[in-house]
Parts: sequence; C-alpha cells; structure tokens
Amino acid sequence: MSMPNLSDLGALAKTAKTYGLDLGERVLATFAVATGAVLTTATAGNVGHASFWQAVGAGGVAAAYSLVKGVLAKAFGDSNSASLIKGV
Repeated sequence: MSMPNLSDLGALAKTAKTYGLDLGERVLATFAVATGAVLTTATAGNVGHASFWQAVGAGGVAAAYSLVKGVLAKAFGDSNSASLIKGV
C-alpha cells in the first residue's frame, strides 16, 4: 500500500470544508422550506393531521421556496452555484 501524497492534503481539507458547508446549508434550507411549506398549507387546527392534498401542496410549496432560494443564491452568492455561501 502506498503512502498518501502529503501535498494533496491541503486540497483534500479544502474540499472537505466546502462539502461540509454545502451540506450544512442544504440541510438547514430543507428544514426551513419544508417547515414553512407545512405552516403555509395547513390550517391552525390540522398541522399534525394534513390531508393528502395538503401534503402534496406542502411539497409543491417547499419546491417553490427552494427555487426562490436558488435564484437568490445566484444573485447574492457565487453566480455559478445555488449556494448562498461564497466559494461553494
């Protein structure tokens, strides 16, 4: 088994950091848009008991929120990424 090239460790660390930032942003954004979608489509009395069509509507609203987030990320983040974090 060969030893890893130590000159590649810096690039590996940068890649791992970028991956971690991107993954963290995606997880937080998914939580935010899914929660917002459920609260948008459900009425006060049935947040925990949504009908099939309310659940489908929540999925559609979450997708629309994600689209808006991606468009905003292009304007405020890196223009070649859907991330709000610059350099990701």
